[in-house]
Amino acid sequence: MVHRTPFFLPWLYPTLTWRVADAPKTIFLTFDDGPVIGPTEFVVDTLASANVRATFFCIGDNIRKHRGVFDSLVAAGHAIGNHTFNHLNGWKTSTKDYVDNVQACTEIIGAPGVGNGQPLFRPPYGRISRAQIELLAPAFEVVMWDVLSMDYRKTLSPDRCLHNTVRAVRNGSIVVFHDSLKAEKNLRYVLPKFIGHFKSLGHRFDVIPSR
Repeated sequence: MVHRTPFFLPWLYPTLTWRVADAPKTIFLTFDDGPVIGPTEFVVDTLASANVRATFFCIGDNIRKHRGVFDSLVAAGHAIGNHTFNHLNGWKTSTKDYVDNVQACTEIIGAPGVGNGQPLFRPPYGRISRAQIELLAPAFEVVMWDVLSMDYRKTLSPDRCLHNTVRAVRNGSIVVFHDSLKAEKNLRYVLPKFIGHFKSLGHRFDVIPSR
């Protein structure tokens, strides 16, 4: 099972961020779908113990429901990105409704989503239309990924999830995990071992640099 993004997608969508260039021995951990009580707190604790910062693409409605967990991300110095308010599939949503939903997430994120550059946005499922990109790209850096852990797949064992994800990583990889209940089993097994493996090889972890 291939966990790396097919080579032709960055070619088809060159304005999106798939990987960070000129980042030797650096990995960019990202987490989608939180904040959620349990999984997100586990991730925050794991990253703290390893002295690692990451980028969290948060769902607006989850921020609303779990504001305290979200505040812990901000307090820990992690970067925050927009993941729509309701985890919308862009291919199944009108452009206006999609952009409005992104804006609703921006409003609930507030200042932590801005930082020193363009705010970050990741489309749920990686599904976004060209019209949606055209409207969002001036205001956001649209971040995709180079490596997808597939931690949410119930049929994927924790060992296989770890093995496949490690194999797919290269310099500058943007790696996706999910701080969600669906992914929790694999996440709890894989994340500490993934970080430990690459730290032992001299790699560093960083937040996605905004433009």
